[in-house]
Amino acid sequence: MTRITHITLDDANLPPPTPEIEQERKVAIFDLLEDNTFVLPDRDDRAAPGGPYHLGLSIRDKRLVFDVNTEAEEKAAEFHLSLGPFRQVVKDYFQICESYFEAVKKLPPSQIETIDMARRGIHNEGSRVLQERLEGKAEVDTDTARRLFTLICVLHFGG
Repeated sequence: MTRITHITLDDANLPPPTPEIEQERKVAIFDLLEDNTFVLPDRDDRAAPGGPYHLGLSIRDKRLVFDVNTEAEEKAAEFHLSLGPFRQVVKDYFQICESYFEAVKKLPPSQIETIDMARRGIHNEGSRVLQERLEGKAEVDTDTARRLFTLICVLHFGG
């Protein structure tokens, strides 16, 4: 099975999230566990351990760490990604989310919809960057990349 069945975020050293960030996190994890595609490619003429997988996400030494284990808790893979390529898109995403959360409180639906379209566009860009960064390490579909990008944003929030 080529999917994630359990996910943990190492946010122990981060400040507590805002209610909005906590909600984004809960929705992303729920949606991710409901439907995702996560495939580890074979490496150096040896087959990758089969899934389903447990995924741990953290930021260590200013790098995004994917810690992948099998359901039997055997190490399947670990890879570290530079945070540099994510910085601008995460910053843009938080700015547009802040605008969106404020708009929901006081603007008419047509203006909220415009901001939400921009938010989705930035979110798509973040998922595209993630898919590029994971190339050769793990294959994920677009929806999985979108949900993982949300979780990366959650980790960035405090980092």
